[in-house]
Amino acid sequence: MRLRVAHTPDADDAFMFYAMMEGKIETDIRVEHTIEDIETLNKLAFHGDIDVTALSVHAYAYLHDRYRILSAGASVGEGYGPIVVAREHIDLENARIAVPGRYTSANLYLMLALRNFEPVEMRFDEIIEAVKKEKVEAGLLIHEGQITYREHGLVKVLDLWEWWNHRAGLPMPLGVNVISRKIPESVQKEFLRAMKLSIEYAIKNPDEAMEYAMKYARGMDFETAKRFAMMYVNDYTYTMPDSVVRAMEVLFEMAEEKGILKKPPLDILY
Repeated sequence: MRLRVAHTPDADDAFMFYAMMEGKIETDIRVEHTIEDIETLNKLAFHGDIDVTALSVHAYAYLHDRYRILSAGASVGEGYGPIVVAREHIDLENARIAVPGRYTSANLYLMLALRNFEPVEMRFDEIIEAVKKEKVEAGLLIHEGQITYREHGLVKVLDLWEWWNHRAGLPMPLGVNVISRKIPESVQKEFLRAMKLSIEYAIKNPDEAMEYAMKYARGMDFETAKRFAMMYVNDYTYTMPDSVVRAMEVLFEMAEEKGILKKPPLDILY
């Protein structure tokens, strides 16, 4: 069966899909690729015309009736996560902060961590320059910006992983791969099997998979790109443990308590 599969133009996503896309594993699934930034994928998912997609955990709260979470392919922080940077240390309350999209998980964590701020939505890869050029007072960074911001003369003002760890003491769920409920159950399970094999292959052959993923490295050298990819392709990615499921439940409970969203049921395909 041919499926329309979407992921972000990031080294970690390309890393995990390498074996599937390059025929390193056996599967009857044929993939038609769509590659867009995560907020674009979040918005495309609302139209329901993608079969499998990377999705922010935040966005899933609004799309649970259309998609199931795959137990493989999640992006989970453990010791690291989105950060807020600025030109100097500032008070973030009421500040104008560039965010990489309304439905990103990073934005949800920031809404929980701060009482009030003015979000300025823009593409994730425009945020550092916006901060440097003083278009905003601070910027919420995801992807490789989390490890390259110092090269741009910026300072970390808020570490959302540290905030989350202090509050919840759990892994930090950020992204998931989801599959359309319209797809037959047998095909859903076959895609999940192929996804796990692809992730396993990348983890066992990191340099080979990374050579493929370098096309999405956005100027990073090989070792930095590999470091970034391995941050978010890990044991949590291969199969989702109970701790990550519990972390999503806690995240949604906190968001519901603050009036941001209604806690969705978690439907996870194993």
